[in-house]
Amino acid sequence: MNVYSLYINGDWIENEFDDYIEVENPGTKEIIGKVPAANEEEVNKAVEGALKAFPKWKNLDPKERINYVQGMYEYFKKKVDKIAKTVHSELGCPLDFAKQRHVEGYFANIEDFIKLAKEYEFVEVYDGYEVYKEPVGVIGALTPWNFPFGQIVKKVIPALLMGNVVVLKPSQGTPLTSYYWAEAAHEVGLPDGVFQLVTGRGSEVGNVLATHKDVDMVSFTGSTKGGIEISKLAADTVKRVSLELGGKSPGILLEGADYEKALKSILGTVYLNVGQSCSAKTRLLAPRKDKEKIEKLLIDITKEYKFGSSQDENADVGALQSKKQFDKVSGYVEVGKDEAELLYQGEKFEGEGYYFPPTIFTEVDQNAKIAQEEIFGPVLSIIYYDNVDEAIEIANNTIYGLSGMVFGPEEEARKVAKEIRTGQLQINDAPFTHNAPFGGFKQSGIGREGSIYGLEEYIELKTIFV
Repeated sequence: MNVYSLYINGDWIENEFDDYIEVENPGTKEIIGKVPAANEEEVNKAVEGALKAFPKWKNLDPKERINYVQGMYEYFKKKVDKIAKTVHSELGCPLDFAKQRHVEGYFANIEDFIKLAKEYEFVEVYDGYEVYKEPVGVIGALTPWNFPFGQIVKKVIPALLMGNVVVLKPSQGTPLTSYYWAEAAHEVGLPDGVFQLVTGRGSEVGNVLATHKDVDMVSFTGSTKGGIEISKLAADTVKRVSLELGGKSPGILLEGADYEKALKSILGTVYLNVGQSCSAKTRLLAPRKDKEKIEKLLIDITKEYKFGSSQDENADVGALQSKKQFDKVSGYVEVGKDEAELLYQGEKFEGEGYYFPPTIFTEVDQNAKIAQEEIFGPVLSIIYYDNVDEAIEIANNTIYGLSGMVFGPEEEARKVAKEIRTGQLQINDAPFTHNAPFGGFKQSGIGREGSIYGLEEYIELKTIFV
C-alpha cells in the first residue's frame, strides 16, 4: 500500500501530524493507499506559497504558460495507462472504461483549452478605453470523486492558462489520481507554488480554502448541498464562487421519435459510471399511449449491459464508489418501491464490492422523491405525459437545470428544447463534446466549464481610460 504526501511549493511534504485517510478500491474493498489529512496550518502554507508565486506567474508571457501546460499534457499522454489503472482502482470502474472515458476522453478538452489560449486576446481596445483581462488570483479548486481526472482538467487547465495559481483539494474518495497532476507539474518544472496539492477532508481543507482571505476564488464541483455550504463560507470574504452542482435531468421522448435509438442513448447516460454523473438523464418523460412498447424496450436494452466486477475486462459497468454511496442508492430504491412500481431490477452481484444492479421504476409521480432528488446510481424513473405541454412542465418541475435530451421530429424537438430551463440539451442524439460550455440553471450551479466560457471563469476585467 502506497503512502502519499502533500505537494507544496514544488516539494513533497510529509504529513507532520500522522493523520491519514485510507483509500479503498470499491470493486474489491481493499485498501490501496493512504493520503494526508491536511490541517489548517498545512493549507495556509499552500495558500501562502501560491500567493507568493502569483505575481510572477500572472506576468509571464501567455505563450510560456501554454508551454508549461502543453508539457503537462504530454506527461499525461505518456502516463495514460498508469492514470487509467489508478482511476480504475479508486473509482471501481472497468479498466478500459477508465482509460477511454475518464482519461483519454478529456484529452480533447485539454487540447481545446490550449488552442483557445493561443488565440486569446487579453486586451480589447475601445473608443476611449481599454479592457484588460487579468487572472483572478489564487484559486481553490475542489473536485469530486466521480470523475477524478476529468474534473481536474476543467478547473486546473483553464486557471493556469489564464495566469492564476491553484491550490487543488481533490475528493477524499478518489484522491490518488490527482497525484499525477503534481507529478506533471514537477516534471515540467512549473514554478514553485503555481500548483499546490493538498489532500484531506472537505470539512477541514475545503472549509479553510473557502474562508481564507487570500483565496480569491473557489471552484467547486459536487452536490448542491455542498455548493450551498461553500457559498455561505465564501460570503464573508466576498470571493468569487464557481459551482457545478447536482442534476435530475430529463430524457424527453416525443411521439415520432426512434424509440429504440432514443432509449439506448438515455440509458447510456443512466448507466454511465454506474449513474454517478450529475448529467445522467434519470427522468424519462414518455408518451403514455406507448407505455407498453417503451417499457419492453427499456428492459431489453438494459439486459444488454453487463453489470459486473470491475476486475472483469468484459464488464460494461462496475461498482459504486463507496459503501456510503451504495447505502444511499439502496435507500432511494426502497423509497421508490413505496412511491412507484418497480418495473425491472437486475441480478445482484455476488462477491466483494459495492455493486448495484440497474433499476427501473414506472408510473412515477413527477413530485415523488425518486423523481426530484439526485440518486447518483443506475436508477431510472419513468414519468408518463399526455401532451407536449405537460412534458415541458414536468421537465421544468425540479430545482435543477443541468442537462437534458429531447428525441422526436427535428422541428418539434427544437421547440421543446427551447422551453426547458437547463444548461445543456442534446437533440436526437447529437454528439456530446466536453469542449462546449457546461453548467446549470437554478440550483445546478453558477458559471460554466469548458470552451471559451470555461477559460473566462478565471479572469477579472480591468478598464483603463485612455
